[in-house]
Amino acid sequence: MSDSSSHNDFAVPLPLLITGIAGVAGYNALAYFQERYPGQVIGIRQEDNWPLTRLGIEACNAEDRDALLRLFDKYQFRSVLNCAGNCALKACELDSRLAWRTNVEGMITLLSICCEREVRLVHTSIDLVFAGRDHMSPSWLGYSESDRTDPVTVYGTTMVAAEQLLLDSMPSACTLRISLPMGISFNGHAGAIDWIQSRFAKNRPATLYFDEVRTPTYTDCLNEVYGTLLANDVAGLYHAGGPRRLSLYQIAQVINRVGGYDPALLQGCPRREAGPIPPRAGNVTMDSTQLAKTIGYQPFDPWPLDEEMVPTHDEWHYERNGLRGSPDLLAEVLYRNPRRASGAA
Repeated sequence: MSDSSSHNDFAVPLPLLITGIAGVAGYNALAYFQERYPGQVIGIRQEDNWPLTRLGIEACNAEDRDALLRLFDKYQFRSVLNCAGNCALKACELDSRLAWRTNVEGMITLLSICCEREVRLVHTSIDLVFAGRDHMSPSWLGYSESDRTDPVTVYGTTMVAAEQLLLDSMPSACTLRISLPMGISFNGHAGAIDWIQSRFAKNRPATLYFDEVRTPTYTDCLNEVYGTLLANDVAGLYHAGGPRRLSLYQIAQVINRVGGYDPALLQGCPRREAGPIPPRAGNVTMDSTQLAKTIGYQPFDPWPLDEEMVPTHDEWHYERNGLRGSPDLLAEVLYRNPRRASGAA
């Protein structure tokens, strides 16, 4: 269990810019920091994402240097949380130029400005920089920061390139490799929970993989880690995966049972039975021990928090004794960490 509730008294350099707010990690971070620092936090979205419009949000394409420079001149940002990136696996495979423009050229643009100013930069990368390891012993702690990257997707390849750019150009910055951020999204279908839940809610089947394993993390936990790192000078690369490893199938089991949906709608298969596009990673469990040592506390609660909501076998979601699932319960305990509160809405 994390103990980060006693470690959230940080002072982020302000004003703060948050990029990539259309994604779950960026969207929840924006709400959290805007509530904490009213009027001093700005989020940017791509110009064509007009539904994401409200006070404190600017339209600016990540690769548009002139527009981004104007925002830096206007607000005089002193820190940046970079959550930008196109993580649509199939779209990236079919249009590698799109993936490169957003995930790599966007980083080049941001660095060209940050390197000229006194700006604290924290960047989020992803566990999919790894191909995954199959048939590992339960004692395997997961990938460490020193393990060689070997992505199987265009998306993962571009994220590796962005990591290297940051290391070469701004070694004082900090990179966090995250896994699946578990929180609400601005449009109801941008997150890991969203797609699975939407299938069940419409009485449509959902097929998930038995052997793609991730380390999901509540965004409520991630937000406090972002704040801790923005407020200090920790540099380099750190893994930021949660302490509980779950396959995509197990994640869907949790959503199905906690949400009170028809268990027959969930189907599972090994990833080799998926189509060739996009390729799927295997067990990309991350060991986040080094992050905890560096910041001085255990930052992440397991997702889901309640042990009774953790699958114990492949038919676990058919068992309905003792747990009355509902969409409201799902929202309370899967989108949000029951032990915490933050400002996303």
